[in-house]
Amino acid sequence: MRALVTGASGFVGGHLTERLLAEGWEVWACTTASAASGRRTGAAFNAVVADLEVPEQAAEAVRVSQPDVIFHLAARAAVGPSHADPWATIRANVGMQTHVLEAIRHHRPTCAALVVGSGEVYGPARPEDLPLKEDAPLRPANPYAVSKLAQDFLGLQYHLSYGLRVVRVRPFNHLGPGQGPGFVAADFARQLVEAELGWRERRILVGNLEARRDFTDVRDVVRAYVALAQGAWWGEVFNLASGVAVSIRQLLDLLLQETRVPVTVEPDPQRLRPSDVPEFYGDAGRLRQAIGWQPQIPLQQTLRDVMQYWRERLEREGRK
Repeated sequence: MRALVTGASGFVGGHLTERLLAEGWEVWACTTASAASGRRTGAAFNAVVADLEVPEQAAEAVRVSQPDVIFHLAARAAVGPSHADPWATIRANVGMQTHVLEAIRHHRPTCAALVVGSGEVYGPARPEDLPLKEDAPLRPANPYAVSKLAQDFLGLQYHLSYGLRVVRVRPFNHLGPGQGPGFVAADFARQLVEAELGWRERRILVGNLEARRDFTDVRDVVRAYVALAQGAWWGEVFNLASGVAVSIRQLLDLLLQETRVPVTVEPDPQRLRPSDVPEFYGDAGRLRQAIGWQPQIPLQQTLRDVMQYWRERLEREGRK
């Protein structure tokens, strides 16, 4: 099987590429020129440099790779920056996916495509809607969520209008080694490791610790993506969630257990988000029924791996 992975240099894309290679796929990794220049490359996969916001470059990536499956992960993937520049997030995410779907329609119509949405599309969940199923009300509460809902429905529209083999996923929060700044576990872990290294005071600045979220290890996430892409659930949508709500305070406490020095916790009003959702967690029953998927990696192990990733990364940066 031949796969084209967009956003291959990103957090999830890197893990997905590794998973596909381990399973014997021929992988074409699509990145921008700037991302490609900073990525370790090797003979195991083929590199495609393309700016998917440019229709001709998206088309060329599909023509060159001739994939059996496209995993479309390329996106602006953070909630916080979407508040600062809403249109940039919406334009990029909707534009890139439109160009990829058009490229499939014209150059590889038999190709399957996995479209990545987000659990953020459900927005402020009512208690009676929890755990959130795929038919729960859609109430996106930030520009990023709006962009992901548009991507979700674009995938459905191209399936209904042109018969494209599109399957849609709505992953809830995922985390793991390799995730960069701007996400809660990564931001906490970086601060803690900097404190270990003596690069900052032994304190950690935090926002709202009472929010409760559904966290899944990225390695469990990409395992689901690969399995779904080999099925025939065209037009269907699947939640990808652990089904358990964990408070940000619990997440921080687990990270503190992995820290090698004592650290104090201090609130930082600048880290609070507008329209922060108090609690949401998903129901992945449909996904479980389709492919037998369930999370395998415990949260404590995930956070231990996150801390080790930041130790290795910061030690490398410190030696430069």
